[in-house]
Amino acid sequence: MTAIAVIALGSNLGDREATLQSAVGALGALPESSIRAVSSWHGTVALTVDGPDPERPAYLNGVALLETRLDPFQLLDGLRAIENLHGRERAERWGDRTLDLDLIAFGALEIDSEQLQVPHPRAHERDFVLAPWFEIDPDAELAGHGRIADLLLALRSRPEPGAGADPAAGGGPA
Repeated sequence: MTAIAVIALGSNLGDREATLQSAVGALGALPESSIRAVSSWHGTVALTVDGPDPERPAYLNGVALLETRLDPFQLLDGLRAIENLHGRERAERWGDRTLDLDLIAFGALEIDSEQLQVPHPRAHERDFVLAPWFEIDPDAELAGHGRIADLLLALRSRPEPGAGADPAAGGGPA
């Protein structure tokens, strides 16, 4: 069975663009897999457990669509191997990293296991996932959440964290 996997790529250490390009090449080299589309790279503020942190090195993010015959767990193993190949260290949750590869969606499949959650549990609230995904697949849907276009619009309609309830800022209290 062939599936389209949505992979989010991010890097905020080293030569970010070269790392992301190399990762895309490695994704396409996975067994029984080929790249269907890759978004442009989007610069974003680092996101930490405590929220956005402009003091941390900025990220480059993007999304790739991968056509694959691997099962989701085999693909996850492949993603981790590619991260390791690029010097990924897992010292701190949501810490700086040379490469982060997240399996966002795997067709319409839904998985909730200790090793893997698909769709990714926070994808629907992440502009840096939704915007590049929308760029390469504007008709996409995220299982359990709806159309990417609608999710992105709703996300961008909300006031920034800490913006308060200023009606001029584009919204009221949530």
